[in-house]
Amino acid sequence: MLETICLIILVLSFLGLAIIMVLKIPALVELPERGPVSLNWKKIISDAQGQIRKSPPLKGISFDLLLQKILSRTRVLILKTDNRTSSWLQQLRAQSQKRKFGENDNYWQEIKKSTKKSKKA
Repeated sequence: MLETICLIILVLSFLGLAIIMVLKIPALVELPERGPVSLNWKKIISDAQGQIRKSPPLKGISFDLLLQKILSRTRVLILKTDNRTSSWLQQLRAQSQKRKFGENDNYWQEIKKSTKKSKKA
């Protein structure tokens, strides 16, 4: 029963899709063909800069000054990140060095023990 209902819904859906396609194909054929659209990025950027300069909060600020401030803050952020990663790397190296010396701490004691055993034998 459930399968027949699902099959009926599927067939009706395909029929509806086919009817819509048959009705819309003549309208699509009548549309004019257009070539690829090319964007003039220089014009878009200059228009955007003009709109930004005209906006009330940024009206008195020069674009060069704004760019300089953004680049300066970005540089500071990068330097902070570099300093943080450098300190993490230094801590990791210190931990690795401590582990390395901790492992070799028993080295001489083991040699003494092995020489004492060989003298007794």
